[in-house]
Amino acid sequence: MRRADRLLRIIDILRGGRLVTSAELAATLEVSQRTVYRDVAHLIGNRVPIEGEAGVGYVMRAGYDLPPIMFSADEVVALVGGIRLIRAWGGTRMSKSAESALDKIAAVLPEPAAARAGAVHIHAFRPDHLDAELTGLIDRIEAATAASLRLSLDYRDEAGARTRREVRPLGLWFWGQVWTLVAWCELRADFRMFRVDRIAAMTEGPRYEMEADKTIEAFRKRHFC
Repeated sequence: MRRADRLLRIIDILRGGRLVTSAELAATLEVSQRTVYRDVAHLIGNRVPIEGEAGVGYVMRAGYDLPPIMFSADEVVALVGGIRLIRAWGGTRMSKSAESALDKIAAVLPEPAAARAGAVHIHAFRPDHLDAELTGLIDRIEAATAASLRLSLDYRDEAGARTRREVRPLGLWFWGQVWTLVAWCELRADFRMFRVDRIAAMTEGPRYEMEADKTIEAFRKRHFC
């Protein structure tokens, strides 16, 4: 492990707020305790707020964090590519926020990470069927999910038949071409997935209380575990 990576790893370990001995650090980093002493002294000398001493242990004062610029080349690719996908396929607010986030990341990245970000050739383009009405609906569903608001859906099935559903929204899932709403359906008294592009109309209702058997975690355990 390079020294720069080791120093960042020490900060990550101490960020938890508990007292960590030099022996624990040495075992985790697979180096000698003498190396740990030198690394910690170097960090303290660079104003990282680490307190403690050899033989006792080290702790870092709360509130210290690194600026979000310590990304590896692969992490930069993942961030830029992921943001571009959301910008193309997300809701209206999601897309604008993705654009803003990409600008902020580009502004704080040091060289050569900034150069790597500019050289990421992963692009995504918004398809024609994702119009303003549909992207606005995605934003509304996301907001209702975050606020635990019931939703009343006017829903079209695959054959075009319409039904009225009262649901508890639990999450938005993207399948490469379409967005689906994962929800607890009050009509069926069970989990259901609704294609967002088949929702003809939707109104937000009152807040619901989360129940352990009606959560996204319960849905995952039933269908994917």
